[in-house]
Amino acid sequence: MFKPRWKKEALLLLKGARKFLHYKRDLLAPDRIDEIESRRVDLKDAVKAKDLDAVKEASKQLRNTCEKSLAHYRQPDWIQENIEVFWVAIVVALGIRAYFLQPFRIPTGSMQPSLNGIVATTKHEEDGWDTPWFGEQVFDFAISGRSYENVVAEKDLNITSIKDSSFFLFSRTKITFDDGTSETIGCPLNEAAGIPTISEALRRKANGITPHFEKGAPIFQGYLTSGDLVLVDKVSYHFRQPKRGESFVFDTRDIDTNGPEDMSSQSKGDHYIKRLVGLPGDTIQIDQPNLYINGDKATEETLLRVMSQKPDSKGYDYTGYTNPPRRADGRGQKTGFSDPSYTVTLDDDPKKGNNYREFFALGDNSTDSLDSRYWGSVKQYNLVGPAFISLWPFNSGHWGLIK
Repeated sequence: MFKPRWKKEALLLLKGARKFLHYKRDLLAPDRIDEIESRRVDLKDAVKAKDLDAVKEASKQLRNTCEKSLAHYRQPDWIQENIEVFWVAIVVALGIRAYFLQPFRIPTGSMQPSLNGIVATTKHEEDGWDTPWFGEQVFDFAISGRSYENVVAEKDLNITSIKDSSFFLFSRTKITFDDGTSETIGCPLNEAAGIPTISEALRRKANGITPHFEKGAPIFQGYLTSGDLVLVDKVSYHFRQPKRGESFVFDTRDIDTNGPEDMSSQSKGDHYIKRLVGLPGDTIQIDQPNLYINGDKATEETLLRVMSQKPDSKGYDYTGYTNPPRRADGRGQKTGFSDPSYTVTLDDDPKKGNNYREFFALGDNSTDSLDSRYWGSVKQYNLVGPAFISLWPFNSGHWGLIK
C-alpha cells in the first residue's frame, strides 16, 4: 500500500512477465525463454538494490525482450477468431445443458391448459384461407410460435409409411411415398393423427388399404402452433426431494411405451413432462374428477386447479382427473384406474435403493394424456428435474416462471 510507484510498476512487470512465460511457453523458442528469465532476474536484483536507474533500464530490457519474443507468431485473422469463439460458445452451452439447465419443447397437449403442446390447425383454400405474406409469417412465428404449412401432392402418390421422426427440440412426422420421396409435418405423430387427411390415411393403413393422394390433393394445409419451450432445472433434485404438485421432466428408460396405449412420439430414453402427483409411499386413487392421496383428497394448489374443472385465465377448461374408459377396441384395458375404487401404492422400500423409489405422473389434460395411469410409476433414476421457466412463445400465457 505504501510502496513507491516505481517499485509497484516494477513488481507488476515481473508478475506480467511470469504470466507471459506461462501462457506462451509452447510458442516461445528455448533461447527466448532463457533470455526472459535472465531479464527478470536483472529486474529483481535492481529492485532489491533500490537502484532506480537500474530498475528503469532492466524494466525497459524486459519489456523489449517479451515484445520481440513472438515476432514470428502470426495473429489469427478475424475468421479464425470467430470460429474459436463459436466453438467455445458451443462447449459452454453443452456444459450448461448437461449439468444445469436443459431446454425441452413440449410436443403434446397432455399438460394443457397449464402448458401448451404442439397444435396442428387445418385450413383449406376453399374456406378462403391462404398462406399470409412473409412479414406476417415471421411476426407470428416470433411471437406466437406459429408456422404455416402448405403440403400438397405434386403427383399421384401412395403412402408407404407414416412415422414419427422427432429429434432433440424438433418434432416431425415423416410421410414416405411409393416413389421414395417423403414429406414432413412439424408435429409429433400423435398430433399429426388429428389432421383429417393423415387420420384417414392411418385408418386406411390399419384396414390394410393403401392410402392414396392424387396430384394437387392437400396433405396438410394450415398452421402449427409451437409447444412451450421450457428450461428444466437439472440441479435441484440433487439437493432436495421432488415436491408433489410440481411439473417435472423425466426420461422413459424402462417405461413400457408400447401396448394398447402407445406413446407414439416417445421412445425409451426420450423425455416427457407431467405433473408430479405421487411421492414414494403414497397410495393413489382417482375418482373422477378428484385425485386422492393416502385416502384424502389432494390439497396442493396445482392439483386443486385441475380438479376444479374451471377455466384458466384464457378461458380453457381443466378436465379434472379422469378414470380412463374401457373401450370396445381394447384401448384402455391396460389400466386398472378405469375402476374408481382402484388404488396403487408407490414403492419406497429402502432395501432396493433410492434409485428405485417410485413417483406418480399425471397430465393436467387428463382426458388426453398418456401417463402413470397407463404405464405405471416413474423411478427416481428417470427424474431429470422440475420445469423451471417457459421461454417461448411469448403470448402463450405461460411465459415466465412455471407454477
